[in-house]
Amino acid sequence: MFEEEFSFGMMFVGTLTMSLLLLIIFLFLKMIDTLYLSWFKRPAWVHFYIYKKKLSQNQKEILRKNSSFYIRLSSVDKSRFEHRVQCFLHNKVFMSRQNFVFEEDKKIVIAATAIMLTFGMRKYMLPILEKIIVYPTAFYSTINERYHKGEFNPKLKALVLSWEDFEEGFRTGDDNLNLGIHEFTHAIHLNSIKRTDTASVVFSDGFSELLNLLRNEEMVEDIKKSGFIRDYAFTNEFEFLAVVVENFIESPKEFKREFPALYKKIQQMFNFRFAGY
Repeated sequence: MFEEEFSFGMMFVGTLTMSLLLLIIFLFLKMIDTLYLSWFKRPAWVHFYIYKKKLSQNQKEILRKNSSFYIRLSSVDKSRFEHRVQCFLHNKVFMSRQNFVFEEDKKIVIAATAIMLTFGMRKYMLPILEKIIVYPTAFYSTINERYHKGEFNPKLKALVLSWEDFEEGFRTGDDNLNLGIHEFTHAIHLNSIKRTDTASVVFSDGFSELLNLLRNEEMVEDIKKSGFIRDYAFTNEFEFLAVVVENFIESPKEFKREFPALYKKIQQMFNFRFAGY
């Protein structure tokens, strides 16, 4: 009896000690992350996976054919990218409308767009987004009773896309018109408003600083005169960000040369420090 009680006591002490040790490690890492964030305006680390999920060779080939971003990544980052794509595919519900055929390659290309934009973020799954609904062409939206190429509906937690227009966005990679990038940017933006994780804090703070830049009338006038960023950007603050991110992804060298302060702010918001950016 005594031996059983002693054994149970040792197990309890061991469990308690381990729990306290894990708590101390967690608090220490959180402190480091907070300090790093305040100093450098980015998370102390982004990628940490106990077990990385893998894509099949066929799925990897789909990425190689359709994602120039993926191709430019290092071998280490490629495996991280593949893990995140697989997680995204399993986490989101993909739905088709009007007889659209949702083949695997289409799901992977959509997932890769989201993972590209969130690759600098530790938390990348976007809880605000649950469903991805795809129509073959432009669809009628009940939100404003007009035909749309794409929209993000936060109430339904749904991203809705016209496949024809989504595909066109990637067909020409340097025209700064990309429906997928545009709509996923809206989802990331709204997600950052509702969350308090490091990535959301960096994004929200960066957006506030971006708005301060836009209060410079001379800078705004220069942007408009340049013709580099299309007029739709000036519809409102949300559309400005989505359009500017299209430019950032598709024409980074020109963007950095034309508007270095604006480029740096977008780079900070997305923690984009890889693949030539």
